[in-house]
Amino acid sequence: MPELPEVETVTRALRSAVLGRAIKAVTVLDPKLSHLDRAELPGRRLLRAERRGKYINCHLSDRRVLQLHLMMSGRLLLRDRGDPPDRFARALFDLSDGRQLRFCDARRFGRAAVLSPDQYREFDARLGPEPLARSFSAKVLGERLAGRRTALKTALLDQRVLAGVGNIYADEALYASGIGPLREAGSLDDAELRRLHRALRRVLRASLDLGGTTFGIYANAHGDEGAFQAMLAVFRRTGERCPRCPDAIERLVVGGRATHYCPRCQGG
Repeated sequence: MPELPEVETVTRALRSAVLGRAIKAVTVLDPKLSHLDRAELPGRRLLRAERRGKYINCHLSDRRVLQLHLMMSGRLLLRDRGDPPDRFARALFDLSDGRQLRFCDARRFGRAAVLSPDQYREFDARLGPEPLARSFSAKVLGERLAGRRTALKTALLDQRVLAGVGNIYADEALYASGIGPLREAGSLDDAELRRLHRALRRVLRASLDLGGTTFGIYANAHGDEGAFQAMLAVFRRTGERCPRCPDAIERLVVGGRATHYCPRCQGG
């Protein structure tokens, strides 16, 4: 958390609000991000903002990329420069239009880096396909899962297999497809791959339409929360009745991650 819909929501807000603006100054408030002081960002313009997996990538006028990962509790907020300080601010980017982009993070797990073009290409090559891309098909999903003997839930969380899917949407897509989280990843037949492919895209698009899921402090670049948490079928609903059958949603740990599912509807 945040995952693909949340990061895409933040990226879209940046795309419409800050592109073409120049970075006038950078104020680093967290010693963990002191490398930003040496990155010579002032004077560089923000040409475009793109999401890749769970990363926000701001392409700069010198061909480098300012890359941000929100991790568990990060927020990227757009404020007027004179607005009151935000809690847990770690770095401030003053923009040429008088506004300020604030990278805030209560747990300080979030990351920021400035990548050269070669470093960005290497980063991009390490990630799996984007599940909402037009080129992502059930066949591609099958190719990514083929031969993998790990639990399906674990494979879906592997960013080298599929970029952007995390704990929330893996649970929701598995439930929607009627496939158990403990199934061996490479064991799905063609019909199951088609169901999982459709479920992944449907769940991610539905969340994106509602601005993502807010647990804790997630918000978009303007501070607005998402609304998809009201639509969740299984995630964090342990003990509640399954939306499809009389059984209760159960919780187990798969690959070190809390996993929520219906034993009857998902076949154990």
